[in-house]
Amino acid sequence: MASENSPLLPSDGRPSSSSAGRRWSRVREFALFTWALLATAAVIVIAVWTQHNEQTSAHGDRSAKRNLVFMVSDGMGPASLSLTRSYRQHVESLPPHDTLVLDKHLWGSSRTRSSNSLVTDSAAGATAFSCGKKSYNGAISVLPDLEPCGSVLEAAKRAGYMTGLVVTTDITDATPACFASHVLLRGMQDDIALQEIGHGPLGRSVDLMLGGGRCHFLPNTTSGSCRQDNVDVVRMAQDKYGWTYADNRDDFDSLKGGDNAQLPLLGLFATADVPFEMDRKKLNIFPSLSEMAGTALRALEKATADSDKGFFLMIEGSRIDHAGHINDPAAQVREVLEYDRTFDAVLNFLKQSSAEGVLVATSDHETGGLSLALQEPYHRPVYNWYPQVLANASSSCEKLAAELQHHIAQSPASLSRDKLKSWINDELVVRGLGIADATDRELSLLAKHPEISTATFAAIISLRAHIGWSTHGHSAVDVNVYASGGPEVDKIRGNVENTDVGQFLSDYLDVDVDAITKELRHKMVRGPPRSTEAEGPPLKWSTGSYHVAEGP
Repeated sequence: MASENSPLLPSDGRPSSSSAGRRWSRVREFALFTWALLATAAVIVIAVWTQHNEQTSAHGDRSAKRNLVFMVSDGMGPASLSLTRSYRQHVESLPPHDTLVLDKHLWGSSRTRSSNSLVTDSAAGATAFSCGKKSYNGAISVLPDLEPCGSVLEAAKRAGYMTGLVVTTDITDATPACFASHVLLRGMQDDIALQEIGHGPLGRSVDLMLGGGRCHFLPNTTSGSCRQDNVDVVRMAQDKYGWTYADNRDDFDSLKGGDNAQLPLLGLFATADVPFEMDRKKLNIFPSLSEMAGTALRALEKATADSDKGFFLMIEGSRIDHAGHINDPAAQVREVLEYDRTFDAVLNFLKQSSAEGVLVATSDHETGGLSLALQEPYHRPVYNWYPQVLANASSSCEKLAAELQHHIAQSPASLSRDKLKSWINDELVVRGLGIADATDRELSLLAKHPEISTATFAAIISLRAHIGWSTHGHSAVDVNVYASGGPEVDKIRGNVENTDVGQFLSDYLDVDVDAITKELRHKMVRGPPRSTEAEGPPLKWSTGSYHVAEGP
């Protein structure tokens, strides 16, 4: 060790300037190293946090409250959008770039085949959405092995979400049924009604149902019932499962847009289907799809205000499909416009909500094989179609056919064919369809065969609008997928299977559909149905083949 007289130190014993400089250099190097180390660590932490945030904060944080709205445009194919877009631009004198709200949120397309056919029906299509699995045409959340599959709605309810169904057809029809019931065939609507209110293996899974189909909930001893038994499902819903009930416009209005809704809420506002939008608007006794959707959103928002879970709501524009089945372009274009308004209302709700939320929409299939062009037999093709023809119509073909059949039933047997044809032309074709050039052949067909008049009226208006149809059934065309956006929804961007859409729904909510499937298969067993009048009618999938297992 150097002494005090060492040449490394000055004579006064203090360190030399060169020694101090080296020592300062080492301190600075250490400080720089420490800073670099901390900065590197900070960068790594920030990078990891940023990656996690990107993956989770945008609808992926499983601890975050979230809402999911799934909209189904039953029977709406790509041509339906072209039809409606051009119609709206024509009647409102809009420029070509002024498009539908749906157009601005086009996300991709979906392939629609079922497990047993390249052309699906609504039951198999909705099973793909609810269970995320393919099944046969007619299946209501039942797989090809004839065993049930759990639905995303049932899994959401079990996980603590509030749930709802809003439709414009029977609430027991195929699409809503697949989210809250399990039967072998879609026609088993009496059984579907029971399961939807909670009289099923899982108990009550739905908190809100708004739509039509009241006839399936009333005993067959009651006017307006279409049940095959005398079970009062409405009374059972109220007494046994705690539902509040609404069945008319005044009841709906008393809900105050959802602020006064008490869940669980069963709203059945039509005996069967809610009338087509173009007819409904003139009656003012049925709520529209957008009105029901808005009420449901507010009711579910209010019910989940103090919950760390949000809600799952399925909304179906049901009667787009019905217009396609009867080949009525005037009715269909109004149905799609109302669906577009509803889509916009949901988007606005999600934007204003403090909770995270996503809207995904698609169709189960296309109906009618719609074509926006028509080449008449023995005519050269005309490269055009005419929206004004649809704008001139004031009633659906369904309503006009009902008016014709009612008129004939009320007329004396002595009513001449010529007088009937004259009445048909003046009161139905000119006034209802807005067509003044009906041929004698067309009027004769209406007068002679009123039982097929719906199709005849539809053919008359479609011909003049130069709109073609290839079928009165479904087609296999791919259908559009729409979304409000967000990283997680990229999973269904592009061309996907309908089951991919169903898988997304359960993934987004982070619910276990497979666990519900296992529970259902444990509880639904083969054998003679249980029949205990004190607890209600037997629960079964088909007569005498399945029942709810007793015990745990």
